[in-house]
Amino acid sequence: MPIDPSIRQPIAISLGAIAGALSRYYVTLWVTQQFGITFPYGTFVINLTGCLGMGFFTTLAIEKMAITSLEIRLMIATGFLGAYTTFSTYGLDTINLLRSGHFLTATCYWAGSAILGIICVQLGIIIARLFW
Repeated sequence: MPIDPSIRQPIAISLGAIAGALSRYYVTLWVTQQFGITFPYGTFVINLTGCLGMGFFTTLAIEKMAITSLEIRLMIATGFLGAYTTFSTYGLDTINLLRSGHFLTATCYWAGSAILGIICVQLGIIIARLFW
């Protein structure tokens, strides 16, 4: 018996979100263990890899593979990548750096995340277009 789309779609998003949130948690822990806490490296890496993944997946899904299953698109883009990347943490980290008087670090983090994030989305698009 097929499941109603109004139920399948939230389930797909939820399953993707669980994986995305756990991935974010474990990648952040690993990056922090590797590089320390003097800079929000974990969030920085998450934002950049999330932007790369979003550019790559959306390009594959729309241009190359024509993934027609809405549930798969929702699970990966909305669920997984939505839970994996949150720029709200980026904003909070920037404010915390500013409040602690690390103005240059805050500026580098703020601008670096935005600029490199956009570059990574474009890089993901380019890689996806070369993929097939």
